[in-house]
Amino acid sequence: MTTTPAPDTDLPATDRTGTDPSGTDLSGTDLSGTGRPGTDPSGTDRPDAAGVAPSTAPAAVAAPPRRPGPPPRPRPRVLLLSTAAAVTGLLLLVAVGTVLGHPLLVPPLAASMALVAGAPDLPLAQPRSVIGGQLLSALTGFAVLTVAGPGPWAAAVAGGLALGVMAAARSPHSPAAATAVIVALTAPAFWSFLGLLALACLLLVAVGLGAARATGRTYPAYWF
Repeated sequence: MTTTPAPDTDLPATDRTGTDPSGTDLSGTDLSGTGRPGTDPSGTDRPDAAGVAPSTAPAAVAAPPRRPGPPPRPRPRVLLLSTAAAVTGLLLLVAVGTVLGHPLLVPPLAASMALVAGAPDLPLAQPRSVIGGQLLSALTGFAVLTVAGPGPWAAAVAGGLALGVMAAARSPHSPAAATAVIVALTAPAFWSFLGLLALACLLLVAVGLGAARATGRTYPAYWF
């Protein structure tokens, strides 16, 4: 009697290499019935075809931007020397302005001195802005004075125009707008006023240089 061999039930529909009998690559196909490629029936991530498990790390959350706060307190030595430089510069300006008969120049130049001594890193405190901004503002004031005559309305126009002129010349120095206002209000003599203003600006820059040497700061960041 002939015995019929039992069918081989150990042969799966697909082999162990991820291909079906027709040679189709099934490495990226879900064979587990979970509906998620790259997971086994228990839901555990398994390596992909390159041998790297999918990353489950949460996306990094950007930190919220910090709100700006007040500047740090300067060191005592820097504070004392900068204050002394500002007082010295202003006393010299008052002396020169009083002798030459232009004491009204002191207020705008006091603001300039505050920038040079207290914030020497700012563009507004650099020599180009201090000297150029003051002289350009004075010239703007004289131009308005020539057209409109002295008075508060002319002073308002001169102050506003001076800001635009300084910005166009890349010499921003906001205290100098007050110089244009003073010119349009008081109608000073042209050459004596400009000469005193130029001398006062050079004096401010010189005091700023001395204060920077004493405090270890860098001034100026640029000249022109």
